[in-house]
Amino acid sequence: MPEDKIIQKLLEHDERLQLISENMATKADFREVIAGQDKMIGILKRLDQERVFTTEWIRRIESDVERVKKELKIT
Repeated sequence: MPEDKIIQKLLEHDERLQLISENMATKADFREVIAGQDKMIGILKRLDQERVFTTEWIRRIESDVERVKKELKIT
């Protein structure tokens, strides 16, 4: 009788190990995720740089607009 219980437990463990194996991520999966994250970081860096340049560009345009407004009021 105890042998039957041991065999049953072994079968249960086999099934659980099979499920774990099927659901486990592989190194290739992680590499793919990391590659995607690297691409996202590159995009975010470019967007951040564009934001900085756009902000400065808007400041220059606003100062030009203010200058033109002053000139138009004077003449």
